[in-house]
Amino acid sequence: MTVEQNVLQQHSQKHQQTLLNQLREVTGTTDVQLLQQALQVSHGDLAEAVAFLTEKKTKVPQQDEATYYQTTQVGNDRYISVGSQADTNVIDLTGDDKDDLQRAIALSLEESSRAFRETGITDEEQAISRVLEASIAENKASLKRTHTEVWSDSPNPHDRKRMENCPVGLKNVGNTCWFSAVIQSLFNLLEFQRLVLHYSPPARVQDLPRNQKEHRNLPFMQELRNLFSLMVGSKRKYVDPSCAVEILKDAFKSSESQQQDVSEFTHKLLDWLEDAFQMKAEEDREGEKPKNPMVELFYGRFLAVGVLEGKKFENTEMFGQYPLQVNGFKDLHECLEAAMIEGEIESLHSSAENSAKSGQEHWFTELPPVLTFELSRFEFNQALGRPEKIHSKLEFPSMLYMDRYMDRNREITRIKREEIRRLKEHLTLLQQRLERYLSYGSGPKRFPLADVLQYAMEFTSSKPVCTSPVGDIDTSAPPGGTTGQLLPASRQVMKHRQRVPIHKPFTQSRLPPDLPMHPAPRHITEEELRVLEGCLHRWRSEVENDSRDLQGSISRIHRTIELMYSDKSMMQVPYRLHAVLVHEGQANAGHYWAYIYDPHQRCWMKYNDISVTKSSWEELVRDSFGGYRNASAYCLMYINDKKPFLIEEEFDKETGQMLSGLDKLPPDLKAYVKEDNGLFDKEMEEWNTLQNKPASPQLPMSLNQDPEYMEQPSPTDYSKHLQEDTERAISKAAAEQQEERSPEGLLTAAIKVEYTRLLRFAQEDTAPGSDYRLQHVIVYFIQNQAPKKILERTLLMQFADRNLGFNERCKSIMKVARAKLDLIKPEEINMEEYEMWHQEYRNFRETTIFLMIGLELFQKKSFVEALMYLIYSYQYNRELLVKGLYRGHDDELIGLYRRECLLKLNENAAGMFESGEEPEVSNGLSIMNELVVPCIPLLLVHDIEKDLLSVEDMRNRWCSYLGQEMEPNLQEKLTDFLPKLLDCSAEIKSFHDPPKLPTYSTLELVERYGRVMASLSRVPADGR
Repeated sequence: MTVEQNVLQQHSQKHQQTLLNQLREVTGTTDVQLLQQALQVSHGDLAEAVAFLTEKKTKVPQQDEATYYQTTQVGNDRYISVGSQADTNVIDLTGDDKDDLQRAIALSLEESSRAFRETGITDEEQAISRVLEASIAENKASLKRTHTEVWSDSPNPHDRKRMENCPVGLKNVGNTCWFSAVIQSLFNLLEFQRLVLHYSPPARVQDLPRNQKEHRNLPFMQELRNLFSLMVGSKRKYVDPSCAVEILKDAFKSSESQQQDVSEFTHKLLDWLEDAFQMKAEEDREGEKPKNPMVELFYGRFLAVGVLEGKKFENTEMFGQYPLQVNGFKDLHECLEAAMIEGEIESLHSSAENSAKSGQEHWFTELPPVLTFELSRFEFNQALGRPEKIHSKLEFPSMLYMDRYMDRNREITRIKREEIRRLKEHLTLLQQRLERYLSYGSGPKRFPLADVLQYAMEFTSSKPVCTSPVGDIDTSAPPGGTTGQLLPASRQVMKHRQRVPIHKPFTQSRLPPDLPMHPAPRHITEEELRVLEGCLHRWRSEVENDSRDLQGSISRIHRTIELMYSDKSMMQVPYRLHAVLVHEGQANAGHYWAYIYDPHQRCWMKYNDISVTKSSWEELVRDSFGGYRNASAYCLMYINDKKPFLIEEEFDKETGQMLSGLDKLPPDLKAYVKEDNGLFDKEMEEWNTLQNKPASPQLPMSLNQDPEYMEQPSPTDYSKHLQEDTERAISKAAAEQQEERSPEGLLTAAIKVEYTRLLRFAQEDTAPGSDYRLQHVIVYFIQNQAPKKILERTLLMQFADRNLGFNERCKSIMKVARAKLDLIKPEEINMEEYEMWHQEYRNFRETTIFLMIGLELFQKKSFVEALMYLIYSYQYNRELLVKGLYRGHDDELIGLYRRECLLKLNENAAGMFESGEEPEVSNGLSIMNELVVPCIPLLLVHDIEKDLLSVEDMRNRWCSYLGQEMEPNLQEKLTDFLPKLLDCSAEIKSFHDPPKLPTYSTLELVERYGRVMASLSRVPADGR
């Protein structure tokens, strides 16, 4: 066999193994022969293979006897995973054998009891929690999918400028968070980064690629080089990966809006890269076996040793991303142990050739420098015909020692595994004995035996308070009522009833006679009491000592198992955690991000699309281990800790200086990045020029008028304040004139004076409480760059006010202004545009009033009344800001108080619910149903992190009641309410109409708005 044939055969075997792994993960089928049959029938088409297996499983409900793994579980819950201890407890419930059914019930109760002791959470509570979290995530994901707005850049390029030495993010160009997570993980492997940046296509394909792979892989490699070069030297905070993503779309054969699977994408990416490097390696081999750097970096080998139908076999297989089952395991080592042993392994160590048992072990013979584990958190639910996510907790270490899985340690590992198996058997016996002490009794309810004995001691030492209840309780009194002293006739009746005990439980609300106030022995002698108390006390001490000894023995065995592989000989193959790819959501939708370790800063970094922030191991654990939220690790990337070249920076061979930035790039990529940086510099210069351009102080006075506009109502608020400003402008213009002018000249001068004053206001930087836009519409127009014709007509309308003044000078100017308005021709000014600008200003004033009243009510703690004002001010303000930065108010400020108001209402409503009093409970739920719940979609629709966290806090507040003891009526109301709180469909539910606004003069609005804004700087939003 030639070298080329050998390479092709290895590649074919590896590709087939990849398809088998993907097929196993998607369908849950673990029969290798059945998987291979499906691939043969479908000619390697993954979709057809899935359809074949799904159809076959519906026809054949029972698995083949040779199948190693059981995937049966009650209902539609998660499947039992490979090598799980639960495999040995699978019971056939399809037959009529009642013993099997009883054993199944017993095993279920035992499993539930053990889970409760370990976590303190019942199965029911866990199931409810999973359902609720799934509902939250799926509804939230549904909301995001429905509002698939194209993510837009900030218009200010300075907001998109990269901070010095900060890693570059990747823009999400339409559900491509999966792309960002994987690419960032690979990019931060500096050896891989160097391979990509310095890749050059084979010389023979520079002009004309010879096949489809070269047509696809080589352009992708070039786009990946461009992307990596921008991630190295760009001045931008984040870069756009659209070109590389576009090439990948055809490979997935899916729509743009579909969420891609990280596993599928990574397989495809590595295959493409491997093919591209293989072409280059074959060109450079010069008669030797080609070395593919991708294979050497990401692929390893393991030895499969096993027995099939009594015959032993041994073969070597290649692997890239190693798949691991999650369900049924608590940590990564348990997953690996289960993955390394399949089926019955006793026959592997025996010399019997005629054994019918089948099984195999995997032993790594060669580990890759970059070891990647796929955590199978998605399993296919055959009953529902769709994949489901596994949310169970799985711990993994930051340093992983792989010695126990190496072929060279096969014998010592087997010895240790046998010792662990023996210890676990002993551990099970001890736990069963301890269980008898902790769950004592023969009925459905069981209690710790020590507590039972303590309760018995308390009972024996109790003294009855009275032998008859009549002396202490007035049974004739109504429930909850009070009575005065009994009348004599009543006392006689009571005495008569004591002498002749008659109890009618269905006609009288009376207690039985001679009943103690609390449980206590009726008849017991001092001797009996002394003996019984002594026995109970001694027995309780014995039980406590026995329980303590058992717990100590169990702890020692756990410790022994934990330290089984801690000797130095089994810590020679260290792998350090490099990256964790996290998925949040459900199987059909969700969001991906990555945690990547920075060895130079010695900290974890969180790569979440365009956002790159410092993180911590604690945050990684919270988001990655799973079991609590819908977020969990989906892929783990470890690197060989003894191969530092993987993450070492490159140094200049002549100077010895570490290369950074553009110095790391080859000449062609350096020129590419410089060109892009030049475009970004130009964009910032244009922005600076636009922002620094002053508004023109000259106002053309070509004021033509048309009589037909005389009846147009003035859009300006002609308050006394505005009239005084106009009169002052006229007086100032008259005082500045050297000689007497005509009314027309005086009007022109007065308009220039007023415009200059307003222009100065528009250009001033003021505190939020001194918003000059509220004082005059012209300030608003100048800041938002309204056309000059709009400014001219608005100023003329101001000076044409019939109520301008009573002196002759003002009246003459008013007449001239009105005459000029009459002379304006229709073609000289667009009245629709004029009205549009003034309507925009009216909207701004209304938004301001909504905000002002909402803040005033919030500060008075009138949160119910404040909510609608804050909600509508936020919605209207966002509509204004879409058209320009100065069209509205600070959206973060309004968003803060809208969010805080909802949190206050949620807290108040929860407090009312906790009171348990019927009116309070109803009021609290009414607040939630009528105010809070309809507003939740408004917090989710814009995907603002603080709003999303607030929604999670509100939901968690109510979900915390699950599992707590409460009255049945409260439980019923909670059960009815929670789905409404957790249901966040894409449709924003309608709520109250906007409140009717009062009318304010300009002066009053400015003063009230200024007061409330000034008070905000003194009082935080939470009122502290």
